Amino acid sequence: MHATDLLKLPTRAAAALLAVGPPAALSGVTSLALHGVSAADDRDIHVMAPYSRRIRSRASLVVHQGGFRDGDVIEIEGLSTFMIDRALADHLCDGNKRSAFSAVDEAMRGLPPDHCAKLRENVRDRLADRRDRRGIHRALMLLDLATGKAESPPESVLRLIVVEAGFPVPEPQYPVTTIDGRKLYVFDMAWSSRQIALEYDGYAAHEERREYDLERDNRMAARGWITVRAAAADLRDPSRLLIELRCAFDQRSGRAA
Repeated sequence: MHATDLLKLPTRAAAALLAVGPPAALSGVTSLALHGVSAADDRDIHVMAPYSRRIRSRASLVVHQGGFRDGDVIEIEGLSTFMIDRALADHLCDGNKRSAFSAVDEAMRGLPPDHCAKLRENVRDRLADRRDRRGIHRALMLLDLATGKAESPPESVLRLIVVEAGFPVPEPQYPVTTIDGRKLYVFDMAWSSRQIALEYDGYAAHEERREYDLERDNRMAARGWITVRAAAADLRDPSRLLIELRCAFDQRSGRAA
């Protein structure tokens, strides 16, 4: 086996299941990653084993003790792993808040509305069935906030930051149209009644992109919009962003919510 194979998730997950022994299933962020949810990022492999098994975690292997049924588990690449609704429910309760919210938002992305609603319902049912009630309130709040419309995990995190800071819930992927209905632009998120938009720029943009964004912001300003821009650094320390956003809301304080 090549050394590079050891770095691949399925290879490491298979080794973890072998080390723990049956019955066991890949859980949490490991399960979500196998389902293709990139927001769930953890180098450790997470495995759940029944309460009756006394197995300790070790380097790069996190063993969770808990109950699960055969119906909770499917096979992905030949590996026993939790179904996505079970994995999301567990991560919403136990995982890092930002990672958990980004994961459920990403899991909903691209789904038809009825499928998105069904996934939300299934996760809610999983939460109701949890014997451990710790984290349930937080999980339900995050689940209700998720829309599946964010285009990246950082956009999901940004949405969570502004809501937790006390701002109204913004509308994701808000389209600005002409009088005749032609789409001019889609904001990452917006408070349309106040004509305030919030855009996530990600990592350092090229000079040409910054000039384009400035020109577009000026065009939107002529239509009455205030555009607040966030960068990756604002996710680590959102104080600057929240001050600028509060100033924008203060400017529009006379408008309806």
